[in-house]
Amino acid sequence: MEDVIKKASVLIEAIPYIHSFRRKVFVIKYGGSILDNEAIRKNVLQDIVFLSYVGIRTILVHGGGPHISTRMKEEGLDSEFHHGIRVTDKSALKIVNEELDALNDKIVKEIKDLKGDVTAIKADEGIIKVKKKKSDKDLGFVGSITSIDKEGLLDHLRKGHIAVVAPMGVSDKGQLFNINGDEVASGIAHELDAEKLVLLTNVQGVLREKEDETSLISTLTLAEIDNLIEMNVISGGMIPKVNACIEGLKAGVQKTHIIDARIQHALLLEFFTTKGVGTQILKG
Repeated sequence: MEDVIKKASVLIEAIPYIHSFRRKVFVIKYGGSILDNEAIRKNVLQDIVFLSYVGIRTILVHGGGPHISTRMKEEGLDSEFHHGIRVTDKSALKIVNEELDALNDKIVKEIKDLKGDVTAIKADEGIIKVKKKKSDKDLGFVGSITSIDKEGLLDHLRKGHIAVVAPMGVSDKGQLFNINGDEVASGIAHELDAEKLVLLTNVQGVLREKEDETSLISTLTLAEIDNLIEMNVISGGMIPKVNACIEGLKAGVQKTHIIDARIQHALLLEFFTTKGVGTQILKG
């Protein structure tokens, strides 16, 4: 009986958060190696379906880098990156589009299997318009976002659908372009005045002492970040994640989060409990 009462207490604790977040937009970026793990993926999608059930308008932007790299290797093509962005020639673009389409279909099917209402958002929907990305190196068919069809996305969200977005866009001339997934998530969060931008990853969050999970920094402000980068507390692969959060906050997102997707029901624990499990980054 005590276990049952504890479960009820958890639900009661969540009520103020559910009330506060109803009809708000959450944008969640999910990619990398954790997207391949079926157990983790099911756990994440269960959380996302729950968010939708309690009235949160949820957008899931997925990546697919490891799938794309594996497929390119199988076809005898090298994966080339410049400042963390995949150089995408014509051969690579075909593979990127096919792999992202297949992943999008898989995620949509799995959400349906969990009884969630869901819509696939792919490049041919025309929701994300792009132009060729400028860089000190020719990146090929890599795009920068020029516009996002806000009403097109909101139409799906108002129906209670989870929007699953592949990071591809189309130019005014109908040319497909690959887009960095973090840019897509940040751009959508900005356009829809999102309450939260969430980056799911395979690390606990920002740690004050590397390898010491008890040193998790649960809350950071923009003013603290530069100092932590200088001190090498924030380094390596955490820097682009933090930068994506910074861009989101500057664009008007209320809160940004870096959350370890390996923790069971990490999204629910972060959003609906007083303590949370990841690092939230705030303006101040």
